[in-house]
Amino acid sequence: METSSLSVLIDRSRNMNKKVEFRHLGKMRYAKAWDYQTELFDSIVQSKLENRKRTDRGENAVSTNNYLLFVEHPHVYTLGKSGKEEHLLLDQQGLEKEHVEFFKINRGGDITYHGPGQIVGYPILDLDNFFTDIHKYLRFLEEAVMLTLQDYGIKSGRIDGLTGVWIGEENDPNPRKICALGVKTSRWVTMHGLALNVNADLKYFGNIVPCGISDKAVTSMEQELGHQLDMNEVEGKLKNHLATLFEMELFENQEN
Repeated sequence: METSSLSVLIDRSRNMNKKVEFRHLGKMRYAKAWDYQTELFDSIVQSKLENRKRTDRGENAVSTNNYLLFVEHPHVYTLGKSGKEEHLLLDQQGLEKEHVEFFKINRGGDITYHGPGQIVGYPILDLDNFFTDIHKYLRFLEEAVMLTLQDYGIKSGRIDGLTGVWIGEENDPNPRKICALGVKTSRWVTMHGLALNVNADLKYFGNIVPCGISDKAVTSMEQELGHQLDMNEVEGKLKNHLATLFEMELFENQEN
């Protein structure tokens, strides 16, 4: 019994793949990016199902792929599975007037905004390659953002019971959310992710109840520092912090 358990652990360790392909999608409409990450997500899940068949036949499993996508969306509101549609404060005519799209999607969480000046990160990882702990996964995403903000002298933290990254001193009566999180997992494969407000136009948050939280404000790095930031520079820092925390072997496919 002990020998069998040990061999399973050895086999799992042998097949863990910490290589992560980074792809920057540039500026892309939400629906296209959703389809893009779904295709990658489904391919990893399918690989895991095929691995189960291999091991049932006594064959060795093959390593599964991992991806990290960065993208910048045109103005869009997305509503998670547990969200309330009344948290969108615009009707269809209002959305058209503001030139904003709206999607109900399959991540957790409530409603949020994506738009220019915001870094949206979609880690599509097989957590069997890293650790099988969703709580730890979310905390690592938050920590990568907090370390990035620290690089710019912005002090940030967490609020008990709420996901995301917040600005404000301890016990501050008016904390400000600077990064939202919303993920989906299946068979320990992740999709969706984080949205960090860098130079985002915060007026668009006025058309929603952000993340279903009505009594807290939203902010951006530009708002906190009083000047715009270089998006490429911030992206580079965030990417490096994610790679360090997850112990990723990050590489970029120049063909994408």
